[in-house]
Amino acid sequence: MTKGPKRRSRRLASPNGTRMAFTMNLLSPIHQPPGPSDIAGFITADAEDDIARDLLRPYFAADCETLLLAGFDAFNRLVRLERAGGDNASRCTIPPRCWRSLIGSGVGAVIMAHNHPSGDPRPSAADTRATQETAHFLRTMDIELADHLIFVADGHFSFRSAGLL
Repeated sequence: MTKGPKRRSRRLASPNGTRMAFTMNLLSPIHQPPGPSDIAGFITADAEDDIARDLLRPYFAADCETLLLAGFDAFNRLVRLERAGGDNASRCTIPPRCWRSLIGSGVGAVIMAHNHPSGDPRPSAADTRATQETAHFLRTMDIELADHLIFVADGHFSFRSAGLL
């Protein structure tokens, strides 16, 4: 018969003099971060659609952050693909030439995608802010931001699937 983890009871005095008891499990970790599949909006690599798997994923290197803007026409055909490389491992800037080229191509919808070399698919505050600003910017020209995807080795996070777009 296997015994469970040992528990030790301790008694502490509170500021008002009463005694409090607590039980501590000595074998459990204090905090386990959620795995990618536990995050709402995460899509595993084996469940990715053709656009994510075949069009976007091949552009991302494991060692530096890269951003892609894929523009589609009213018939969901790829019209333009713009790539903006990061100036370091943790940041990408979209140059005006990418926006001019994309918008000048007559696109009706855009998918924004980038990778996180860290392997953490969760969007940062900067990712969320950039998504909101991009959606607003494109909306002023009647262009839809269809999704913003964050790629890692195991799959990708989708703002649309997570209900953040």
